[in-house]
Amino acid sequence: MMIKQSLLALLVLGFSTHGYSQDPNAQKFAAEINVKNAKKHLNILASDKFEGRETGKPGAEKAAKYIAKEFKKLKLSAPVNGSYFQDVPLVDPSIDVTSFTANGMSLKLGKDFLFTDSGDAKSIEAKEIVFIGYGIGAENYDDLKNIDIAGKVVLMINKGEPMNNGVSAISKSSKASEWSTSQFKRLQYVMSKSPSLILAVSPDVTATLQSYSPGSGRLTIKKKIKAAGNNRPGSAAVVSITPDVANQILKNSGKNYENLKSAIDNSGTPQSQVLKSQISMNYEPANKDVKSVNILGYLEGSDLKDELVVYSAHYDHIGLTTDGGADKVNNGADDDGSGTTGVLSIARAYAKAKKAGHGPRRSVLFLMVTGEEKGLLGSEYYSLNPVFPMANTITNLNIDMIGRTGELYKNDADSANYCYLIGSDKLSTDLHKISENANAVYTKMKIDYKYNDPNDPERIYYRSDHYNFAKNGVPIVFYFNGVHEDYHKPGDEVSKINFELLTKRAQLVYYTGWDLLNRDKRPVVDVKNDMPATR
Repeated sequence: MMIKQSLLALLVLGFSTHGYSQDPNAQKFAAEINVKNAKKHLNILASDKFEGRETGKPGAEKAAKYIAKEFKKLKLSAPVNGSYFQDVPLVDPSIDVTSFTANGMSLKLGKDFLFTDSGDAKSIEAKEIVFIGYGIGAENYDDLKNIDIAGKVVLMINKGEPMNNGVSAISKSSKASEWSTSQFKRLQYVMSKSPSLILAVSPDVTATLQSYSPGSGRLTIKKKIKAAGNNRPGSAAVVSITPDVANQILKNSGKNYENLKSAIDNSGTPQSQVLKSQISMNYEPANKDVKSVNILGYLEGSDLKDELVVYSAHYDHIGLTTDGGADKVNNGADDDGSGTTGVLSIARAYAKAKKAGHGPRRSVLFLMVTGEEKGLLGSEYYSLNPVFPMANTITNLNIDMIGRTGELYKNDADSANYCYLIGSDKLSTDLHKISENANAVYTKMKIDYKYNDPNDPERIYYRSDHYNFAKNGVPIVFYFNGVHEDYHKPGDEVSKINFELLTKRAQLVYYTGWDLLNRDKRPVVDVKNDMPATR
Protein backbone atom coordinates (compact mmCIF):
# COMPACT_ATOMS: atom_id res chain seq x y z
CA MET A 1 0.00 0.00 0.00
CA MET A 2 2.76 2.45 0.94
CA ILE A 3 4.56 1.87 -2.37
CA LYS A 4 1.43 2.75 -4.31
CA GLN A 5 0.90 5.86 -2.21
CA SER A 6 4.49 6.99 -2.74
CA LEU A 7 4.12 6.60 -6.48
CA LEU A 8 0.88 8.57 -6.37
CA ALA A 9 2.59 11.31 -4.39
CA LEU A 10 5.39 11.54 -6.97
CA LEU A 11 2.90 11.77 -9.81
CA VAL A 12 0.94 14.49 -8.03
CA LEU A 13 4.16 16.29 -7.19
CA GLY A 14 5.28 16.25 -10.82
CA PHE A 15 1.90 17.54 -11.93
CA SER A 16 1.42 20.17 -9.27
CA THR A 17 4.73 22.00 -9.21
CA HIS A 18 4.59 22.75 -12.90
CA GLY A 19 3.55 26.37 -13.18
CA TYR A 20 2.85 26.60 -9.45
CA SER A 21 4.79 29.42 -7.81
CA GLN A 22 5.13 30.67 -4.27
CA ASP A 23 2.83 33.43 -3.11
CA PRO A 24 4.90 36.17 -1.42
CA ASN A 25 1.96 37.23 0.72
CA ALA A 26 1.39 33.69 1.92
CA GLN A 27 5.05 33.45 2.88
CA LYS A 28 5.12 36.85 4.54
CA PHE A 29 2.32 36.10 6.97
CA ALA A 30 3.44 32.52 7.57
CA ALA A 31 6.21 34.12 9.61
CA GLU A 32 3.58 34.81 12.29
CA ILE A 33 3.51 31.06 12.88
CA ASN A 34 6.71 30.90 14.86
CA VAL A 35 8.34 29.29 17.87
CA LYS A 36 8.04 32.39 20.08
CA ASN A 37 4.26 32.65 19.75
CA ALA A 38 3.80 28.88 19.98
CA LYS A 39 5.75 28.69 23.24
CA LYS A 40 3.70 31.52 24.71
CA HIS A 41 0.38 29.78 24.06
CA LEU A 42 1.39 26.25 24.94
CA ASN A 43 3.14 27.16 28.18
CA ILE A 44 -0.18 28.58 29.34
CA LEU A 45 -2.59 25.97 27.93
CA ALA A 46 -0.57 22.98 29.12
CA SER A 47 0.35 24.41 32.51
CA ASP A 48 -0.63 22.72 35.76
CA LYS A 49 -2.97 25.66 36.38
CA PHE A 50 -5.28 24.29 33.66
CA GLU A 51 -5.41 20.86 35.36
CA GLY A 52 -5.40 18.82 32.17
CA ARG A 53 -8.37 20.66 30.60
CA GLU A 54 -10.90 17.87 31.18
CA THR A 55 -14.29 18.58 29.62
CA GLY A 56 -16.71 20.05 32.14
CA LYS A 57 -14.00 20.81 34.69
CA PRO A 58 -12.58 24.23 35.78
CA GLY A 59 -9.35 23.75 33.81
CA ALA A 60 -11.23 23.39 30.53
CA GLU A 61 -13.24 26.50 31.34
CA LYS A 62 -10.01 28.43 31.93
CA ALA A 63 -8.67 27.23 28.59
CA ALA A 64 -11.85 28.27 26.79
CA LYS A 65 -11.66 31.76 28.27
CA TYR A 66 -8.00 32.07 27.29
CA ILE A 67 -8.71 31.07 23.69
CA ALA A 68 -11.65 33.49 23.42
CA LYS A 69 -9.45 36.26 24.80
CA GLU A 70 -6.85 35.53 22.14
CA PHE A 71 -9.50 35.59 19.40
CA LYS A 72 -10.63 38.98 20.67
CA LYS A 73 -7.05 40.30 20.62
CA LEU A 74 -6.82 39.28 16.96
CA LYS A 75 -10.09 41.13 16.31
CA LEU A 76 -11.78 38.00 15.01
CA SER A 77 -15.56 38.24 14.91
CA ALA A 78 -17.60 36.48 17.59
CA PRO A 79 -20.06 34.57 15.38
CA VAL A 80 -22.41 32.97 17.92
CA ASN A 81 -24.90 35.82 18.38
CA GLY A 82 -22.03 38.10 19.34
CA SER A 83 -20.23 35.51 21.46
CA TYR A 84 -17.15 33.36 20.88
CA PHE A 85 -18.80 30.52 22.78
CA GLN A 86 -21.14 27.88 21.39
CA ASP A 87 -22.76 26.13 24.34
CA VAL A 88 -22.46 22.36 24.03
CA PRO A 89 -25.03 20.80 26.38
CA LEU A 90 -23.57 17.56 27.65
CA VAL A 91 -24.70 15.05 30.21
CA ASP A 92 -22.83 12.51 32.27
CA PRO A 93 -25.01 9.41 31.80
CA SER A 94 -24.14 8.01 35.19
CA ILE A 95 -25.81 4.80 36.19
CA ASP A 96 -26.57 3.65 39.70
CA VAL A 97 -26.29 -0.14 39.60
CA THR A 98 -28.10 -1.01 42.79
CA SER A 99 -27.45 -4.75 42.46
CA PHE A 100 -25.84 -7.29 40.14
CA THR A 101 -25.59 -10.95 41.10
CA ALA A 102 -24.44 -13.95 39.10
CA ASN A 103 -25.37 -17.37 40.49
CA GLY A 104 -25.77 -15.88 43.95
CA MET A 105 -22.47 -13.96 43.95
CA SER A 106 -22.70 -10.17 44.27
CA LEU A 107 -20.58 -8.25 41.76
CA LYS A 108 -19.42 -4.66 42.21
CA LEU A 109 -19.24 -1.89 39.61
CA GLY A 110 -15.65 -0.77 39.04
CA LYS A 111 -14.23 -3.86 40.73
CA ASP A 112 -15.81 -6.72 38.80
CA PHE A 113 -17.42 -5.03 35.82
CA LEU A 114 -17.95 -1.83 33.85
CA PHE A 115 -21.36 -0.66 32.76
CA THR A 116 -22.70 1.35 29.84
CA ASP A 117 -26.32 2.36 29.32
CA SER A 118 -28.32 5.52 28.62
CA GLY A 119 -31.89 4.30 29.01
CA ASP A 120 -34.40 4.21 31.84
CA ALA A 121 -34.36 2.18 35.04
CA LYS A 122 -34.45 -1.59 34.56
CA SER A 123 -34.75 -4.78 36.56
CA ILE A 124 -33.48 -7.91 34.85
CA GLU A 125 -34.02 -11.45 36.10
CA ALA A 126 -32.88 -14.46 34.06
CA LYS A 127 -32.48 -18.18 34.69
CA GLU A 128 -30.55 -18.72 31.48
CA ILE A 129 -28.27 -16.83 29.14
CA VAL A 130 -27.50 -17.18 25.45
CA PHE A 131 -23.84 -17.59 24.57
CA ILE A 132 -23.44 -15.92 21.16
CA GLY A 133 -19.74 -16.47 20.53
CA TYR A 134 -18.05 -13.43 19.03
CA GLY A 135 -21.35 -11.75 18.15
CA ILE A 136 -20.35 -11.64 14.49
CA GLY A 137 -22.77 -11.62 11.57
CA ALA A 138 -20.55 -11.98 8.50
CA GLU A 139 -21.61 -13.57 5.22
CA ASN A 140 -19.62 -16.77 5.81
CA TYR A 141 -19.89 -16.83 9.60
CA ASP A 142 -22.89 -15.76 11.70
CA ASP A 143 -23.07 -16.36 15.45
CA LEU A 144 -26.73 -15.27 15.49
CA LYS A 145 -28.04 -17.15 12.47
CA ASN A 146 -31.52 -18.54 13.24
CA ILE A 147 -31.23 -17.44 16.88
CA ASP A 148 -33.73 -15.11 18.54
CA ILE A 149 -32.11 -13.14 21.36
CA ALA A 150 -34.81 -10.47 21.74
CA GLY A 151 -35.31 -9.80 25.45
CA LYS A 152 -32.57 -12.29 26.41
CA VAL A 153 -29.35 -11.90 28.40
CA VAL A 154 -26.46 -12.67 26.06
CA LEU A 155 -22.81 -13.48 26.72
CA MET A 156 -20.36 -12.56 23.95
CA ILE A 157 -16.62 -12.52 23.33
CA ASN A 158 -15.84 -8.84 22.76
CA LYS A 159 -12.35 -9.10 21.32
CA GLY A 160 -10.94 -10.63 18.18
CA GLU A 161 -12.58 -13.16 15.91
CA PRO A 162 -12.40 -16.94 15.32
CA MET A 163 -8.77 -17.78 14.48
CA ASN A 164 -7.32 -21.23 13.85
CA ASN A 165 -3.58 -21.56 13.19
CA GLY A 166 -3.46 -17.86 12.46
CA VAL A 167 -6.25 -17.93 9.86
CA SER A 168 -9.47 -16.01 10.42
CA ALA A 169 -12.79 -17.76 9.87
CA ILE A 170 -14.13 -14.40 8.64
CA SER A 171 -11.45 -13.11 6.26
CA LYS A 172 -10.01 -16.55 5.43
CA SER A 173 -6.55 -15.03 5.83
CA SER A 174 -4.17 -13.93 8.56
CA LYS A 175 -5.62 -10.41 8.41
CA ALA A 176 -8.31 -9.53 10.95
CA SER A 177 -11.64 -8.41 9.52
CA GLU A 178 -13.55 -5.20 10.27
CA TRP A 179 -15.44 -7.15 12.95
CA SER A 180 -12.24 -7.03 14.99
CA THR A 181 -10.86 -3.63 14.04
CA SER A 182 -14.07 -1.60 14.39
CA GLN A 183 -14.89 -0.16 17.80
CA PHE A 184 -18.64 -0.50 17.32
CA LYS A 185 -19.58 -2.96 14.54
CA ARG A 186 -19.96 -6.03 16.74
CA LEU A 187 -22.01 -4.31 19.44
CA GLN A 188 -24.18 -2.53 16.89
CA TYR A 189 -25.00 -5.86 15.26
CA VAL A 190 -25.89 -7.55 18.55
CA MET A 191 -27.90 -4.56 19.76
CA SER A 192 -29.93 -4.61 16.54
CA LYS A 193 -31.31 -7.98 17.71
CA SER A 194 -32.77 -6.32 20.88
CA PRO A 195 -31.33 -8.34 23.77
CA SER A 196 -32.15 -7.16 27.28
CA LEU A 197 -28.53 -7.24 28.51
CA ILE A 198 -25.13 -7.82 26.87
CA LEU A 199 -22.35 -9.41 28.92
CA ALA A 200 -19.23 -8.52 26.90
CA VAL A 201 -16.09 -10.50 27.79
CA SER A 202 -12.58 -9.23 27.06
CA PRO A 203 -9.22 -9.66 28.79
CA ASP A 204 -8.69 -5.91 28.21
CA VAL A 205 -11.31 -5.15 30.88
CA THR A 206 -8.81 -6.11 33.61
CA ALA A 207 -6.55 -3.13 32.87
CA THR A 208 -9.51 -0.78 32.54
CA LEU A 209 -10.86 -1.83 35.91
CA GLN A 210 -7.48 -1.09 37.51
CA SER A 211 -7.74 2.57 36.46
CA TYR A 212 -11.48 2.90 37.09
CA SER A 213 -12.78 5.85 39.07
CA PRO A 214 -16.44 6.78 39.64
CA GLY A 215 -17.69 9.53 37.37
CA SER A 216 -14.87 9.14 34.85
CA GLY A 217 -17.06 7.69 32.12
CA ARG A 218 -17.81 9.11 28.70
CA LEU A 219 -20.17 12.00 28.31
CA THR A 220 -22.83 12.37 25.66
CA ILE A 221 -24.78 15.16 24.01
CA LYS A 222 -27.81 15.96 26.15
CA LYS A 223 -30.50 15.68 23.52
CA LYS A 224 -29.51 12.08 22.89
CA ILE A 225 -30.38 11.28 26.49
CA LYS A 226 -33.72 13.03 26.12
CA ALA A 227 -34.48 10.96 23.06
CA ALA A 228 -33.52 7.73 24.77
CA GLY A 229 -36.28 5.29 25.52
CA ASN A 230 -36.10 2.02 27.35
CA ASN A 231 -37.78 0.10 24.54
CA ARG A 232 -35.88 1.64 21.63
CA PRO A 233 -33.85 -0.68 19.34
CA GLY A 234 -30.27 -0.97 20.51
CA SER A 235 -31.01 0.11 24.08
CA ALA A 236 -29.48 -2.90 25.81
CA ALA A 237 -27.03 -2.18 28.58
CA VAL A 238 -23.49 -3.47 28.09
CA VAL A 239 -21.72 -5.06 31.06
CA SER A 240 -18.00 -5.37 30.31
CA ILE A 241 -16.42 -8.25 32.21
CA THR A 242 -13.17 -10.18 32.48
CA PRO A 243 -12.86 -13.90 31.62
CA ASP A 244 -12.79 -14.68 35.37
CA VAL A 245 -16.15 -12.97 35.92
CA ALA A 246 -17.47 -14.73 32.81
CA ASN A 247 -16.61 -18.04 34.47
CA GLN A 248 -18.60 -17.03 37.55
CA ILE A 249 -21.57 -16.33 35.27
CA LEU A 250 -21.06 -19.73 33.58
CA LYS A 251 -20.66 -21.57 36.90
CA ASN A 252 -24.02 -23.39 36.78
CA SER A 253 -23.78 -24.35 33.10
CA GLY A 254 -20.98 -26.90 33.23
CA LYS A 255 -19.04 -24.76 30.75
CA ASN A 256 -16.26 -22.24 31.04
CA TYR A 257 -15.20 -19.26 28.95
CA GLU A 258 -11.92 -20.73 27.70
CA ASN A 259 -13.54 -23.96 26.44
CA LEU A 260 -16.39 -22.13 24.73
CA LYS A 261 -13.94 -19.84 22.95
CA SER A 262 -11.62 -22.69 21.96
CA ALA A 263 -14.52 -24.67 20.49
CA ILE A 264 -15.26 -21.82 18.08
CA ASP A 265 -11.62 -21.15 17.22
CA ASN A 266 -10.82 -24.81 16.56
CA SER A 267 -13.89 -25.50 14.42
CA GLY A 268 -14.27 -22.13 12.72
CA THR A 269 -18.02 -22.46 13.21
CA PRO A 270 -20.49 -20.78 15.60
CA GLN A 271 -21.14 -22.54 18.90
CA SER A 272 -24.04 -20.40 20.10
CA GLN A 273 -26.19 -22.06 22.76
CA VAL A 274 -28.50 -21.53 25.71
CA LEU A 275 -26.84 -22.04 29.10
CA LYS A 276 -28.05 -22.15 32.69
CA SER A 277 -27.17 -19.10 34.75
CA GLN A 278 -28.95 -17.10 37.44
CA ILE A 279 -28.63 -13.40 36.61
CA SER A 280 -30.17 -10.52 38.53
CA MET A 281 -29.51 -6.85 37.85
CA ASN A 282 -31.13 -3.59 38.89
CA TYR A 283 -30.02 -0.17 37.72
CA GLU A 284 -31.30 3.35 37.21
CA PRO A 285 -29.95 6.49 35.58
CA ALA A 286 -28.40 9.28 37.62
CA ASN A 287 -27.70 11.77 34.83
CA LYS A 288 -25.77 14.96 35.55
CA ASP A 289 -25.67 18.02 33.31
CA VAL A 290 -22.19 19.09 32.22
CA LYS A 291 -21.38 22.60 31.05
CA SER A 292 -19.03 22.94 28.10
CA VAL A 293 -18.40 25.14 25.07
CA ASN A 294 -16.85 25.22 21.63
CA ILE A 295 -14.90 28.42 20.91
CA LEU A 296 -15.37 30.04 17.49
CA GLY A 297 -13.43 32.89 15.91
CA TYR A 298 -14.48 34.13 12.47
CA LEU A 299 -12.62 36.10 9.82
CA GLU A 300 -14.81 37.26 6.94
CA GLY A 301 -13.58 36.89 3.39
CA SER A 302 -14.12 39.16 0.40
CA ASP A 303 -15.76 38.19 -2.90
CA LEU A 304 -16.31 34.53 -1.88
CA LYS A 305 -17.15 35.22 1.76
CA ASP A 306 -20.22 32.96 1.84
CA GLU A 307 -17.93 29.94 1.57
CA LEU A 308 -15.48 29.07 4.32
CA VAL A 309 -12.63 26.86 5.45
CA VAL A 310 -12.70 25.53 9.02
CA TYR A 311 -9.45 25.15 10.93
CA SER A 312 -10.07 22.97 13.98
CA ALA A 313 -8.41 21.47 17.04
CA HIS A 314 -9.71 20.18 20.35
CA TYR A 315 -8.67 22.10 23.43
CA ASP A 316 -9.75 19.47 25.98
CA HIS A 317 -7.60 16.71 27.44
CA ILE A 318 -8.08 14.00 30.10
CA GLY A 319 -7.61 15.97 33.30
CA LEU A 320 -6.04 14.82 36.55
CA THR A 321 -4.55 11.41 37.24
CA THR A 322 -6.11 8.90 39.62
CA ASP A 323 -3.23 6.43 39.93
CA GLY A 324 -1.61 7.98 43.00
CA GLY A 325 1.54 9.09 41.18
CA ALA A 326 3.48 12.22 42.12
CA ASP A 327 2.53 14.04 38.90
CA LYS A 328 -1.22 14.61 39.16
CA VAL A 329 -1.76 16.54 35.92
CA ASN A 330 -2.15 15.10 32.44
CA ASN A 331 -0.99 18.34 30.82
CA GLY A 332 -1.76 17.30 27.23
CA ALA A 333 0.96 19.48 25.72
CA ASP A 334 0.95 17.47 22.51
CA ASP A 335 -2.61 16.13 22.79
CA ASP A 336 -3.94 18.57 21.81
CA GLY A 337 -2.26 21.63 23.22
CA SER A 338 -0.04 21.53 20.13
CA GLY A 339 -3.03 21.57 17.76
CA THR A 340 -4.74 24.34 19.71
CA THR A 341 -1.52 26.34 19.63
CA GLY A 342 -1.21 25.68 15.90
CA VAL A 343 -4.70 27.00 15.17
CA LEU A 344 -4.10 30.10 17.34
CA SER A 345 -0.90 30.76 15.41
CA ILE A 346 -2.64 30.29 12.06
CA ALA A 347 -5.41 32.64 13.18
CA ARG A 348 -2.79 35.27 13.98
CA ALA A 349 -1.30 34.93 10.49
CA TYR A 350 -4.66 35.47 8.78
CA ALA A 351 -5.59 38.36 11.08
CA LYS A 352 -2.32 40.10 10.23
CA ALA A 353 -2.85 39.41 6.52
CA LYS A 354 -6.32 40.93 6.54
CA LYS A 355 -5.16 43.98 8.50
CA ALA A 356 -2.48 44.53 5.84
CA GLY A 357 -5.05 44.32 3.04
CA HIS A 358 -4.31 40.75 2.00
CA GLY A 359 -7.24 38.95 3.61
CA PRO A 360 -8.61 35.76 2.05
CA ARG A 361 -11.36 35.63 -0.55
CA ARG A 362 -13.30 33.03 1.39
CA SER A 363 -14.09 33.28 5.08
CA VAL A 364 -12.26 31.38 7.80
CA LEU A 365 -13.68 29.77 10.92
CA PHE A 366 -11.24 28.90 13.69
CA LEU A 367 -13.05 26.20 15.67
CA MET A 368 -11.74 24.96 19.01
CA VAL A 369 -13.89 22.07 20.11
CA THR A 370 -14.64 20.49 23.45
CA GLY A 371 -15.20 16.86 24.37
CA GLU A 372 -12.95 15.18 21.81
CA GLU A 373 -11.55 12.90 24.48
CA LYS A 374 -15.12 11.99 25.50
CA GLY A 375 -16.12 10.86 22.02
CA LEU A 376 -15.73 13.76 19.51
CA LEU A 377 -18.66 15.49 21.20
CA GLY A 378 -17.92 19.16 20.48
CA SER A 379 -17.40 18.61 16.77
CA GLU A 380 -20.45 16.34 16.61
CA TYR A 381 -22.55 19.05 18.23
CA TYR A 382 -21.22 21.65 15.80
CA SER A 383 -21.99 19.39 12.83
CA LEU A 384 -25.57 19.06 14.10
CA ASN A 385 -25.85 22.75 14.94
CA PRO A 386 -23.50 24.53 12.52
CA VAL A 387 -23.13 28.28 12.92
CA PHE A 388 -22.32 28.41 9.21
CA PRO A 389 -24.02 26.00 6.77
CA MET A 390 -22.13 22.75 6.25
CA ALA A 391 -22.95 23.08 2.55
CA ASN A 392 -20.85 26.26 2.48
CA THR A 393 -17.93 24.66 4.30
CA ILE A 394 -15.50 23.72 1.54
CA THR A 395 -12.90 21.95 3.73
CA ASN A 396 -12.01 21.16 7.32
CA LEU A 397 -8.31 21.19 8.22
CA ASN A 398 -8.02 19.48 11.60
CA ILE A 399 -4.93 19.37 13.82
CA ASP A 400 -4.55 16.85 16.64
CA MET A 401 -0.99 16.33 17.97
CA ILE A 402 1.74 18.02 15.92
CA GLY A 403 4.40 18.76 18.56
CA ARG A 404 6.27 15.48 19.02
CA THR A 405 7.99 12.65 17.17
CA GLY A 406 5.91 9.49 16.96
CA GLU A 407 7.13 6.00 17.82
CA LEU A 408 7.84 4.99 14.23
CA TYR A 409 10.18 7.94 13.64
CA LYS A 410 12.23 7.88 16.83
CA ASN A 411 15.30 6.44 15.14
CA ASP A 412 14.77 8.03 11.74
CA ALA A 413 17.34 10.58 10.59
CA ASP A 414 14.51 12.54 8.98
CA SER A 415 12.41 12.53 12.17
CA ALA A 416 12.29 16.33 12.39
CA ASN A 417 10.70 16.75 8.96
CA TYR A 418 7.59 14.60 8.61
CA CYS A 419 3.86 14.69 9.22
CA TYR A 420 1.15 12.05 8.99
CA LEU A 421 -1.76 13.13 6.80
CA ILE A 422 -5.09 11.35 6.88
CA GLY A 423 -8.16 11.86 4.71
CA SER A 424 -6.96 14.26 2.02
CA ASP A 425 -7.94 11.87 -0.78
CA LYS A 426 -11.04 10.32 0.79
CA LEU A 427 -13.63 12.68 -0.69
CA SER A 428 -11.85 14.98 -3.15
CA THR A 429 -9.06 14.52 -5.69
CA ASP A 430 -8.74 18.32 -5.82
CA LEU A 431 -8.06 18.57 -2.10
CA HIS A 432 -5.36 15.90 -2.24
CA LYS A 433 -3.57 17.77 -5.03
CA ILE A 434 -3.88 21.09 -3.19
CA SER A 435 -2.45 19.48 -0.05
CA GLU A 436 0.48 17.97 -1.94
CA ASN A 437 1.09 21.28 -3.74
CA ALA A 438 1.31 23.22 -0.49
CA ASN A 439 3.95 20.88 0.86
CA ALA A 440 5.94 20.63 -2.37
CA VAL A 441 6.13 24.40 -2.85
CA TYR A 442 6.49 25.63 0.73
CA THR A 443 7.26 23.24 3.58
CA LYS A 444 8.84 20.26 1.77
CA MET A 445 8.15 17.77 4.54
CA LYS A 446 7.97 14.01 4.28
CA ILE A 447 4.25 13.23 4.10
CA ASP A 448 3.44 9.81 5.54
CA TYR A 449 0.10 8.20 4.61
CA LYS A 450 0.42 5.14 6.84
CA TYR A 451 -2.75 5.95 8.79
CA ASN A 452 -4.64 6.82 5.62
CA ASP A 453 -4.81 3.13 4.71
CA PRO A 454 -8.37 1.80 5.18
CA ASN A 455 -6.86 -1.39 6.60
CA ASP A 456 -4.65 0.27 9.19
CA PRO A 457 -5.67 -1.23 12.56
CA GLU A 458 -5.30 2.06 14.48
CA ARG A 459 -8.32 3.51 12.60
CA ILE A 460 -7.02 7.05 13.17
CA TYR A 461 -9.45 8.41 10.57
CA TYR A 462 -12.29 7.96 13.07
CA ARG A 463 -10.48 9.25 16.14
CA SER A 464 -10.45 13.02 15.83
CA ASP A 465 -12.85 15.84 15.05
CA HIS A 466 -12.48 15.94 11.27
CA TYR A 467 -14.62 12.78 11.20
CA ASN A 468 -17.77 14.74 12.01
CA PHE A 469 -17.15 16.90 8.95
CA ALA A 470 -16.20 14.02 6.66
CA LYS A 471 -19.29 12.00 7.50
CA ASN A 472 -21.33 15.04 6.39
CA GLY A 473 -19.59 15.18 3.02
CA VAL A 474 -17.07 17.95 3.80
CA PRO A 475 -13.56 17.18 2.45
CA ILE A 476 -10.99 17.04 5.24
CA VAL A 477 -7.29 16.79 5.98
CA PHE A 478 -6.12 15.58 9.38
CA TYR A 479 -2.58 16.40 10.58
CA PHE A 480 -0.96 14.12 13.17
CA ASN A 481 2.52 13.27 14.51
CA GLY A 482 1.73 9.72 15.63
CA VAL A 483 1.35 8.19 19.07
CA HIS A 484 4.31 8.32 21.47
CA GLU A 485 5.19 6.93 24.89
CA ASP A 486 3.57 9.85 26.74
CA TYR A 487 0.19 9.57 24.98
CA HIS A 488 -2.54 10.13 27.62
CA LYS A 489 0.05 10.18 30.40
CA PRO A 490 1.39 12.89 32.73
CA GLY A 491 4.62 12.84 30.73
CA ASP A 492 2.96 14.76 27.87
CA GLU A 493 4.72 17.95 29.01
CA VAL A 494 5.72 21.19 27.29
CA SER A 495 9.38 20.37 27.90
CA LYS A 496 9.14 17.51 25.39
CA ILE A 497 7.63 19.56 22.56
CA ASN A 498 9.70 20.18 19.44
CA PHE A 499 8.52 23.71 18.71
CA GLU A 500 10.35 23.99 15.39
CA LEU A 501 8.53 20.89 14.19
CA LEU A 502 5.22 22.11 15.60
CA THR A 503 5.43 25.42 13.76
CA LYS A 504 6.53 23.84 10.49
CA ARG A 505 3.59 21.45 10.56
CA ALA A 506 1.26 24.34 11.41
CA GLN A 507 2.67 26.26 8.45
CA LEU A 508 1.81 23.31 6.19
CA VAL A 509 -1.78 23.50 7.42
CA TYR A 510 -1.78 27.28 6.91
CA TYR A 511 -0.42 27.12 3.35
CA THR A 512 -2.96 24.45 2.40
CA GLY A 513 -5.74 26.65 3.70
CA TRP A 514 -4.34 29.75 1.98
CA ASP A 515 -4.71 28.03 -1.38
CA LEU A 516 -8.21 26.78 -0.57
CA LEU A 517 -9.34 30.21 0.60
CA ASN A 518 -8.10 32.09 -2.45
CA ARG A 519 -8.62 29.80 -5.44
CA ASP A 520 -11.49 30.39 -7.85
CA LYS A 521 -13.28 27.07 -7.32
CA ARG A 522 -13.87 25.03 -4.21
CA PRO A 523 -12.51 21.45 -4.23
CA VAL A 524 -14.93 19.12 -5.93
CA VAL A 525 -16.32 16.16 -3.97
CA ASP A 526 -15.72 13.38 -6.47
CA VAL A 527 -14.45 10.35 -4.55
CA LYS A 528 -16.36 7.48 -3.00
CA ASN A 529 -14.78 7.16 0.43
CA ASP A 530 -12.92 3.85 0.78
CA MET A 531 -12.85 3.92 4.59
CA PRO A 532 -14.93 1.26 6.39
CA ALA A 533 -18.46 2.47 7.02
CA THR A 534 -18.42 1.49 10.70
CA ARG A 535 -16.16 3.17 13.23
